[in-house]
Amino acid sequence: MEESDALRMLEQLKVKAENCTKCPLSSTRRSVVFGEGGVELRIMMIGEAPGREEDAQGRPFVGRAGRLLDELLRNIGVDRGSLYITNVVKCRPPGNRPPRKSEIEACKEYLLGQLEAVKPRLVVLLGSVALRALLGEDYAVTSDRGNPLARGELVFLPTLHPASALYNPKNKKLLEEDMRKFRDLLDKLKQ
Repeated sequence: MEESDALRMLEQLKVKAENCTKCPLSSTRRSVVFGEGGVELRIMMIGEAPGREEDAQGRPFVGRAGRLLDELLRNIGVDRGSLYITNVVKCRPPGNRPPRKSEIEACKEYLLGQLEAVKPRLVVLLGSVALRALLGEDYAVTSDRGNPLARGELVFLPTLHPASALYNPKNKKLLEEDMRKFRDLLDKLKQ
């Protein structure tokens, strides 16, 4: 699929998501935080759900966790704009609670559509919600983080959600480790 086809497909999905009323989150959202970034590299980062700042701006990872993610990416020499960044759930759960299974299920068609459009070679799963939504309940971010998991030609790299490092400084070191692994995987893909 050409880049223009992928962008067109993502735009069509975004319009559909903006009109979605499949779950109660649609009645409390300010914005549908669909996703953004480049598709040419075919690399995705998938988080959990929008927070307050993301809901206000309509963009993923712009709050404190997003600023930490930006710093982590800068530290490994990766341009955020070259990655396609999204969340499992496109609307903010009240009080920043984790999304419910029914909400994850309601948004699944959008996430699967994004995966189909971008056709990633590498997906960084930020946190347990993203890990379990895509790979199943048998996975745990605490035991699987930092370990690339191949599914055919697609590689998933589970890691902690950046928000966890805001509350637990030890997690920042683990995230930094995993981001170096991400950089190594990127380098291998370029060969």
